[in-house]
Amino acid sequence: MLTVMKFGGTSVGSLEAIERVSKIVANTQGNKVVVTSAMSGITNFLVACCEDLEYMRKDTLETFESKHLEVAKAMLDDKQYAEFMKEFKPRFDNFKALLYDEEAAKNPYYMDNVTSQGERFSSLLLCHKLRSMGYQSIALTSEDCGIIAEGKPLNGNANLRMTETNMGINVMPYISKGYIPIITGFYGVTEDDLPLTFGRGGSDYAAAVVANALNADMLEIWTDVDGFMSADPRVVPHAKKIDEMSYGEAAELAYFGAKVLHPRTIEPVRKKHIPLKVRNSFKPEEKGTLISRYREYSNELLRSAAAKTDLSIITISSPEIAYRPDIVAKILAKISENDDSLYSISTSLSTVAFLIHNNDVKSTLSKLYEMDNADVEKIDVTSDVALICCVGDDLISTSGVSGQIFSAVKEVDANVMMISEGASAVALNFVVRNCDVLPVIKILHERFVEEDEDYEEAE
Repeated sequence: MLTVMKFGGTSVGSLEAIERVSKIVANTQGNKVVVTSAMSGITNFLVACCEDLEYMRKDTLETFESKHLEVAKAMLDDKQYAEFMKEFKPRFDNFKALLYDEEAAKNPYYMDNVTSQGERFSSLLLCHKLRSMGYQSIALTSEDCGIIAEGKPLNGNANLRMTETNMGINVMPYISKGYIPIITGFYGVTEDDLPLTFGRGGSDYAAAVVANALNADMLEIWTDVDGFMSADPRVVPHAKKIDEMSYGEAAELAYFGAKVLHPRTIEPVRKKHIPLKVRNSFKPEEKGTLISRYREYSNELLRSAAAKTDLSIITISSPEIAYRPDIVAKILAKISENDDSLYSISTSLSTVAFLIHNNDVKSTLSKLYEMDNADVEKIDVTSDVALICCVGDDLISTSGVSGQIFSAVKEVDANVMMISEGASAVALNFVVRNCDVLPVIKILHERFVEEDEDYEEAE
């Protein structure tokens, strides 16, 4: 049994958190590999440093060093601390040299290099804590493992085939000898050995890549929530934990608003049918949510509702769209030049509408305005909207589901501005104004989750 365990920033953010995590790792049966985020707050701190490097590098180094050494001194005895410093010092010297390397700062991947430094030190802390408990452990960077990344700066994707080959050579021997490898999350390296991050929150994805590469039996994502919920508990007090989900359900919710997993975490484990658990490192007794290829049929019309806010609808009018599919292809090609995410697309006889983040509107419009006037008649923008994602059993195959959901939405006087249905067998998505998100989520949960529970209890 090989378990890959990923711990987020809050799970390794303090002395108490690291001690708690080390016990979780120690109590896990079989072989295990750990992937860790940076200590909470560190990545944001490093991003700020990159934005004002000249004035922040000195303070950054001092604060960074003291935060990590303070934890190390508190949890290790003198002999163990001396061993820790043998690994800490060369890593810190490299980090310091990087911040003062003006030539390196010109490289487009420089920010990836700087912002991924936190993982190199949190992994070291956890490794030495486990050693102090009598376990064999080794701290490995993405470079050591051979986690290969491709793509543009700050938005990399893992090359799963190359990574599997490399980790079979670089990591499996340690596992075979009984070691617990502690691996840096968040980034991989290009074929030119340049660090390339997987986007904010990318340590979840990195752990899934590691699980895929090692053909793990289980991936556990340890975070600060109990698992996937039927709604955001900060919005809906009666939200309940979902015990089991399919890959498709989890992927839809992660992409469209549930902040439990990085949206790309599912695909690497789905490819090899590796089950995934989301668990709470602050409440390890909780079983969390199991995500797998199969789950028990629940007969729940609506299992969860999530929202992605601060979006905009861009509507492009052209009388030729219905008769010239190449126009839609040109529009999508233009948008893709910026690598902006598309959350939904809808078409009619003479228009195509798509949903993007508010922050991407300006860059997207600049690309669309480059198109031929003969192809585009008019462009309209509707800002500050939100996408509601409803996930459940038989949403597409059950007659009248849409009517029931939109009848509930009507009760809170919210206007549905765009609908996406049929593309996914487990999800129905629609767009409302930002200001209508809270009442919509609440009424959906009340009608289809809480009332269903009351019915089941009455039975």
